[in-house]
Amino acid sequence: MSTLNRLVLWNIDNTLVDVGRVTRDAYAEAFQRTIGRPLVRLAPTPGRTESEIIFETLAFNDVVTTDDHLAAFFDALTEAFASRRTDLRDHGRVLAGAREAVEALAHVPGVAQSVLTGSLRPNAILKVGELGLAGHLDLESGGYENGVYSKAALLELARTRSGERRGTAYPESATVYIADSPRDVQAARIAGSPIIAVATGSATEAELRAAGAEHVLATLADTGAVVGAVADLTRM
Repeated sequence: MSTLNRLVLWNIDNTLVDVGRVTRDAYAEAFQRTIGRPLVRLAPTPGRTESEIIFETLAFNDVVTTDDHLAAFFDALTEAFASRRTDLRDHGRVLAGAREAVEALAHVPGVAQSVLTGSLRPNAILKVGELGLAGHLDLESGGYENGVYSKAALLELARTRSGERRGTAYPESATVYIADSPRDVQAARIAGSPIIAVATGSATEAELRAAGAEHVLATLADTGAVVGAVADLTRM
């Protein structure tokens, strides 16, 4: 891969790590604390921001939402994750090839890496930190759920932050998103950035291709394929 300024943005859940059990438990606790009764049904999570999941979960559980619900749920969910550091290590797992792919890209000249996730910032940092993936990721410039922006807008925000922190520019064509859901593919297309889709979540390779992903991988296990896909998508 030739030396060019490239930015790789990683989705976290079901792309780098699987922390589904901890997430479900944290949502159940946050719902109980916010609403005052047990959670019956959690909304689908792939490719969504936390606010989308929360509002749909409230609707699924017959809660009439108010302006105060989102902020209260954010606070409760942050505290629920913070109390589950040990659970993240015990029950979470790094997906096949994820650690090796992040490390390999970290040694490619001109490549910077950060995250683009629908998770709240403290929770996202806990996930990658407790599972040992934070070392090569610039978490300060990542795109995180903030209750306002869509994932496409968060991608643009992460791209801008990363450029400002490094005193360079990352054009849309030099910013690659690596994620696992059709909704993530759509976000990348809206933002004008190429995407590598991996079928490590609930979507199949065919569904990811149909959504418009330029490169589709079954997993991240083939490190050379990941690095090659980043090079191919950002070739200028």
